[in-house]
Amino acid sequence: MLATPIYIICSPSPQVGKTLVARLVSEFLVLKNGTALSFDVNLREPSLLDYLPHITETADVIDTYGKVQLIDPLVVHDRVAKVIDLGFHAFDEFFKTCEEIRFMKETVRHYVVPIILFIAGTDRVSWRSYEMLRRQTPPGALVTVHNEFVLRGPLPDIMDDGPVLRIPALPRFLKAYIDRLSFSFTGYLRNEKDWSTELHQWIRGNYTLLRDLEMTAQIRRPY
Repeated sequence: MLATPIYIICSPSPQVGKTLVARLVSEFLVLKNGTALSFDVNLREPSLLDYLPHITETADVIDTYGKVQLIDPLVVHDRVAKVIDLGFHAFDEFFKTCEEIRFMKETVRHYVVPIILFIAGTDRVSWRSYEMLRRQTPPGALVTVHNEFVLRGPLPDIMDDGPVLRIPALPRFLKAYIDRLSFSFTGYLRNEKDWSTELHQWIRGNYTLLRDLEMTAQIRRPY
């Protein structure tokens, strides 16, 4: 029996592509499983709720009630994959709460597998945050996302030492195209018959990476 996955897309920095990654993951899960539940913890617009309103709920970590409303559904083995688009403003408070309630150990008890997708940066805040997560999370649960549209050079050595999800940069005109609120990655795959287009290959490549990532997470989960 497979565990229920939780994808936490995060970074302590703004404008690094968190919502783009959350959209990719959410649409991939809906295509693969038929459903998903996403949480939008974001101050900026447009946000995940604007792109995927039918599967997305808003959440916050401002107070105890908000934290409970967000975290309680995450430790339920209901076979519905969860996605959190964690805004940079909520990064510290969310993971502080996770540490206090021993969230990672709770996921093991409840047959849930966390996958933390940390969007890489080269600034000192990113390094410190990555180190904190590496100490707090089980082996293999922390995955570095190298968004090449934002981070053009190589990853910092410290972030290239574990699992890495590399998202190739698209030309700016295609990036503007996929940023439209009406755009759907899966819809494009279904409607575009020419599989040789750059965008078609980009989406399929990212979906394949996410499929492999989830399979690896299920294998490494302690039973």
